[in-house]
Amino acid sequence: MSEFLTVSRDAHDRLVSAAYQARGFTANESAEGAKLAAEAARHGIRTHHALKALHLDHLFGSATGGCVPGAEIEVVPTRFAGSETWNANRKLGQSVAYRAIDRCIELADQYGVGQVAVDNAFHYLWGGGYVMEAAERGYVAYTNCTSALAEVVPFGGKFPTLGTNPHSWGFPTQDAVGFPLVSDWATSVVAMGRVQALKREGKELPPNAAVDSDGQPTTDPNQVAALLPFGAHKGYAMCLLNELYGALIGGSLPTLRGRAAQAPEGEKTTTAFYFQVVHPEAISGGAFARGRDQMENLKAVLADIFGHGNEGCILPGQFEAEARQIVNEHRNSPSVVAYVVYNEGWGERALADTIRVGQAVKDLDPTRLVNTHSGYNCCQSLGSPGNGDMDD
Repeated sequence: MSEFLTVSRDAHDRLVSAAYQARGFTANESAEGAKLAAEAARHGIRTHHALKALHLDHLFGSATGGCVPGAEIEVVPTRFAGSETWNANRKLGQSVAYRAIDRCIELADQYGVGQVAVDNAFHYLWGGGYVMEAAERGYVAYTNCTSALAEVVPFGGKFPTLGTNPHSWGFPTQDAVGFPLVSDWATSVVAMGRVQALKREGKELPPNAAVDSDGQPTTDPNQVAALLPFGAHKGYAMCLLNELYGALIGGSLPTLRGRAAQAPEGEKTTTAFYFQVVHPEAISGGAFARGRDQMENLKAVLADIFGHGNEGCILPGQFEAEARQIVNEHRNSPSVVAYVVYNEGWGERALADTIRVGQAVKDLDPTRLVNTHSGYNCCQSLGSPGNGDMDD
């Protein structure tokens, strides 16, 4: 039996919208909050779905003054035609982000590149959802933000002075590979939302992802006091980039973000966003080899990367995209009783990938049984994933 309660998209959106409206948000803001939560859940993003969004709003948002329902965005005057700077006035982050990516697309259509910097913001949750929208419409898109709290210890440090600070890229690769390529990651080993999910599920963190209150490594989500950057000094550098963007936009000191009660008079406690959209034609040199056009060249480059014996390599999000395609194609078929994600050793690369993709299928369609790996005990399989509804 599935551990999830399944609701239709319509029921989900009505419920989440009602929860936001009960807190004073407008109908449009509530619909945008529900949309992002539904898209996160649909893509298997368990760290930034409706539970996370509403919990975040309760702790740091409308209940405490960190987010202002019905706030109006103020466009700050600038001399740069392809750029805009917004004062979000603590408006709901998802609402601001959807508007910002749309505005960036409008600017990119006119100037080739469009960017929007947002000050006085409230966390927008899953950045991948916004760049995916742009990529699906044919654009290259990027966003970063400073996270709601400083929860990450700098490389070599002891005290959390950085956010989990995600980066999100989207590329219009549908013609080349069948889906837009989206690379979206927090710069910590895991996001704090993942820690909270593991705590609810009674599961442990991966090693070297977090420290306790004494600064010692822990895998117990109940003991986590701070997170660690992924990739040691390299992840730390990428985490730092968001703080630099935020500082130039007008963001607050990291250790004061989301902590209004601790902030000295005159200091800010809000987050900052940055969005950029590029029209592919704006970066085209036009001199593609052998008469290829731009998208044909993109496809040829990817084919070259994954040729030469690299045919077994994957693109970011490929497993999830393929799983999503299969589930979407068969979700409404009454004859489907269960999904078998892997059979014996065929196509298995790493046990961690097996577990992740199996969980993605469970998240995408919790109404069906999932056998993450059938025949895991033979044929060069890598072992039991332990997260299916059955083992064989």
